[in-house]
Amino acid sequence: MINHSGIGTYLRMLLPAIISKFEVTLLGDPSLLGSYYPNVAVVDFPASIYSISEQLKYRKVIPVCDLFWSPHYNAPLMPVKALKRVVTIHDVFHLAFASQLSLKQKIYAKLAFNLVSKLSNRIVTVSHFSKQEILKFIKVDQSKINVIHNGVEQQAKLVDVNNLKAKYQLPDNYILFVGNVKPHKNLKNLANAYLALPKALQDRYKLLVVGKKDGFITGDDNLFDMISSNQALSDNLHFTGYVDNDDMATIYNNAAVFVFPSLYEGFGLPPLEAMVNKCAVLASEIPVLHEVCGEAAVYFDPENAEDIASKIEWILNNDQERETLIAKGAERVKLFDWQQSAQKHIELFNQLIYNTK
Repeated sequence: MINHSGIGTYLRMLLPAIISKFEVTLLGDPSLLGSYYPNVAVVDFPASIYSISEQLKYRKVIPVCDLFWSPHYNAPLMPVKALKRVVTIHDVFHLAFASQLSLKQKIYAKLAFNLVSKLSNRIVTVSHFSKQEILKFIKVDQSKINVIHNGVEQQAKLVDVNNLKAKYQLPDNYILFVGNVKPHKNLKNLANAYLALPKALQDRYKLLVVGKKDGFITGDDNLFDMISSNQALSDNLHFTGYVDNDDMATIYNNAAVFVFPSLYEGFGLPPLEAMVNKCAVLASEIPVLHEVCGEAAVYFDPENAEDIASKIEWILNNDQERETLIAKGAERVKLFDWQQSAQKHIELFNQLIYNTK
């Protein structure tokens, strides 16, 4: 998952520090991981995530080691040769929103979350909200759970925006959405909110969605039907497709406002990425985003398109308020540092390996 947007970022930010402190073996694609970490041992692991093949291969390929760390809940469901085990559970969306899953997905999620929690010596999670959700849905001793917040890159390099406009067909002015385009990300309500904006604002600002359109279509067919049948959305909602990580800072920086309408998150990294790149943030009124964003965001009811629209209209028409929000964001991001996050992971791993605490 090294190239994924959420867990991929988590891995890319933490692994260099962890590799500097431990003798590390990675499981995955040797050519891909070798391009990131050329001097690290890689065990070839050609198995699809969440598959039976993945589970069967774990026992064969995980070597004798002091500690096995899985950065996602698709950890081994059987004993392995590791003396200690750590799993990171970013969120329990698959349990909290089980009604949206197929029967097969429900069974796997319930089995996996409970077994990996039982088999792991410690569970890392990324917010206090996620810790409470884990305790709500999984039978586990809370003393096993360590909350370690994600970080955000504090200094991102900007590139020439005109080159990006040509590269991704970016509009001159846009309202920005970033994230995996799945139903709980709530893009449908953001689209409805966009339609509720005054015509003058629609004429000036497009709605830019950073994400793959094909993944979006398979994620929410109803929304695709809505867009294809609405001329205003067909004309004004723009999908970038895949965006290189090095280009994201400039896309945030060039946005009029960043809107994060998600219904459920374990942490919510994109709002911090927007803040670090001097973009005002509007976010869902949900507990985890208050934990992450504090007073550096303006909140709306994610179930209410009219409320979302009113907040967007307010911020677009108030330059001074937008600048105030940007200033608050610049201070807020200082609380979330990847080096601190990595150090807390390293301390936890050392505690387990050396049996301290």
